[in-house]
Parts: sequence; C-alpha cells; structure tokens
Amino acid sequence: MQPGRKQAAVWECLCVALTILSLCTSRAHAEEAQRRVAMILDQLGLQLHSDKTRIVCLIHGQQGFDFLGFHHHKVESWRWRGHYYLNRWASDRAMNAIRAKIREVTGRDKMDHSVDPVVVTLNLILRGWKAYFRNGTSARKFTIIDNYVNERLAIFDNAKHGRTRRNWQRHNKAWLERIGVFRLSRAMVTVTVHA
Repeated sequence: MQPGRKQAAVWECLCVALTILSLCTSRAHAEEAQRRVAMILDQLGLQLHSDKTRIVCLIHGQQGFDFLGFHHHKVESWRWRGHYYLNRWASDRAMNAIRAKIREVTGRDKMDHSVDPVVVTLNLILRGWKAYFRNGTSARKFTIIDNYVNERLAIFDNAKHGRTRRNWQRHNKAWLERIGVFRLSRAMVTVTVHA
C-alpha cells in the first residue's frame, strides 16, 4: 500500500458516512444553520444531499424525523395534556429491514434445516435488534415483530411438515417458548425522555 493511500480511503469513508443533525428553536435559525453547514461542506468539496436534507417542525408533534434507525417524534403526554415529549422508536425502514432478515432466515430455501438452527440464527438477530432499539419507546414495534416472528415460524413449521393450513392453536406462545424463541416484548424497560 502506498503512503497516504490509507488516509485517503479513511477520508472517503468518512465523507460517505457524514450525517448532520441540527436542532434549532425556529425555522429561521434552522435555515441559517443549513446555510452555514452548506458553506462548511462546500469548503471541504462536499454538498448537502437535496433528497435527504430537510427542515421539520417538532412543535406539538406536527412532524417527526428519522435518524440512525429511530423515528423521533414529539408526543403529547397522556397525563399532562398540552405537554409534549420527544419519543423515539424504530423507523419504518428499520422495521422493513428486520422483517427482511426474518423472512430470509425462515424462507423456503431453509426447509432442509431443522427448526433449532433457524431459531438460533433468529435469536441472534432479534437480540441484536433489541439491544439497539431498547432505549426508547419501542414496545409497540417489539410486539409487531414478535407477532411477525410467530407467523413466519408457523409458516416454516407447517411447510416443513407438509401442512397446508396454519394451526394457531399449535403455534402459540407456549410452542415458541418450547423451541426457545427470543421474545422482544418480554421484560420491556420503557424509558421516558422529558424535554
């Protein structure tokens, strides 16, 4: 490797992975911050991506934004009406990504495997996903993914044994516990962020 080539590769990776989030008190401040960031990036030979750059208003939960896999949105307190708190949960893109991984692990091309190695692989994916998204208000999203895992494993098990219909009495929570499936919604710790 030539001298200086490694530094260029590192710089290239940093330029691709650059993500900037600016929180401002008004739209005018946000537009000024965007202008300043654009000037700084221009000096570095970079530019803001027009499709990914936007200004959102978080006041009273009007809009939200996705950042690092989380959707951030202000939500009104159920106890103190008129008070809003910034909550975060898994974004739609993150939900689609985990569903795709679950589909891949439980796909028809895995029918030659027994359920045990499929569950082991699935548990690794689910544990990692929960470790990342556990800080926030993701309980509803965890329940959605748990139900999706139940459905995919039921389809997998039925296809493996030549059954044509789903038997939800057979593929219940007790069955999932018996085969050792990690449940995202079990022992949920909810963190409330106060602004």
